[in-house]
Amino acid sequence: MGTPTPGPGKFSKRTDKAVSEANRSLPNAGYGEQQEFQAAQQGMPQAPAQVNVQGMNFNDLFGPADQNVIGLDQPSQMPNTPVTDGADAGPGADSSILSSSQKGSDQTMLAYLPALEFMANQPGSSDAARNLVRNLKANM
Repeated sequence: MGTPTPGPGKFSKRTDKAVSEANRSLPNAGYGEQQEFQAAQQGMPQAPAQVNVQGMNFNDLFGPADQNVIGLDQPSQMPNTPVTDGADAGPGADSSILSSSQKGSDQTMLAYLPALEFMANQPGSSDAARNLVRNLKANM
């Protein structure tokens, strides 16, 4: 049984506090389980109640965003690889080196076929989802 959905505006109530306080003890604990649970709760790091996001920015958290960007006027990072590598035309390897074209990937996707077929048959499903199911069935 979950917490009730809060109402709008002045009828709203915080539901997250009720859940967090309810999780402090086990309601139907067996012999010794409550003590183990409490010990695990004590050892678990707790999230800070409030995080002050004032003054934080992307660079402070992740470093400069342009750090890994290679400009168009810069030399190639892979000088011995032709631009047609991975394509079925021109020099370089053909599309068989790509992971999506390997034979095993279709076999692993077949395990998901019932779920994918269900999603593809839903109203408003995309053409891409339906085409994926058709391709999987065609390659069975």
